[in-house]
Amino acid sequence: MKAIRISAFSNSLDNLKVEDIPDPPIVQGGAKVRVLAASVNPSDVKNVQGKMEGTTLPRIPGRDFAGIVVDGPSNLVGTEVWGTGGDVGFTRDGSHAEFLTIPVEAASPKPHNLTFEQAACVGVNFATAYLGLIRCAKLQVDETLLVTGARGGVGSAVLQLGQTLNARLIAVDRKPFEPEAFEGVKLFGYVDTSQVKLGEAVRQITNETGVDVVFDCVGGELFEPVLSTLRQLGRHIAITSVGMRRVSFDLLDFYHRRLTLFGVDSRALTVTDCAGLLDSVSPLFKAGRLRPSRISKRGTLRDAYELYSFVANGGDGKAVFIAPRAD
Repeated sequence: MKAIRISAFSNSLDNLKVEDIPDPPIVQGGAKVRVLAASVNPSDVKNVQGKMEGTTLPRIPGRDFAGIVVDGPSNLVGTEVWGTGGDVGFTRDGSHAEFLTIPVEAASPKPHNLTFEQAACVGVNFATAYLGLIRCAKLQVDETLLVTGARGGVGSAVLQLGQTLNARLIAVDRKPFEPEAFEGVKLFGYVDTSQVKLGEAVRQITNETGVDVVFDCVGGELFEPVLSTLRQLGRHIAITSVGMRRVSFDLLDFYHRRLTLFGVDSRALTVTDCAGLLDSVSPLFKAGRLRPSRISKRGTLRDAYELYSFVANGGDGKAVFIAPRAD
């Protein structure tokens, strides 16, 4: 099969070479998937640059995928599946190849109304969003939810999930408001942190009451201002820290308000773990209540440098490898 396989890390991305290698072998309890679409995530870029911990070489990168089971248990052969995982592309070969193998427990059926390329844009973003917002923070109907980095992949997924629970949505980003960036999402408020102070803006939007849940896709210097927006019994989900790793806050204020801080790391989730999360959001995609991220760039494996560079340079929308379907 053809695959992108890295044997050394490189900041320049010149290690993205297409190789002809043997198809992955099927082991007991496994299934072989023909990859028909696979997106490129920022973590995939960091992985080939050597900025992610735990990656073993040589390795085929790529976390998110959609395709068809072509070998394995007879009841699974022919099943259209989608998936992602914190192990996929890091400690087991990933999706930027013609085939990959997964445990049979990870064979999550793809929603029938999504194309393969749409389904390949769901994995990391919605698995992270669902784990943090629903499993950890347990967002309740009609609560107020603030999302930083709201225009990004995870941020936009969180806003959509919040909307399914009728949450009052406050989007935070460092760009002026653009309606097309939040198509289909009804916002209660928007904060452009390049123009106004976050805490003051949120107090005005919420009439001084604050928010119930923060999903923080930025961290760093925004961590303490975001924490200050929470009302009593508020919950703060942190998934990264941009710029600075160490933060500080008023611990007395933290416990007096009885706040909860959740650390959510999608890398800790295996492809089997993520199958359960995707099964949870699948009905919402089937009902049209959730939408996959917009695709901006498509290509084949031979376009790897172009697609990876698009993501590395902060391109708006998803970059996706597309493979012809073999019928």
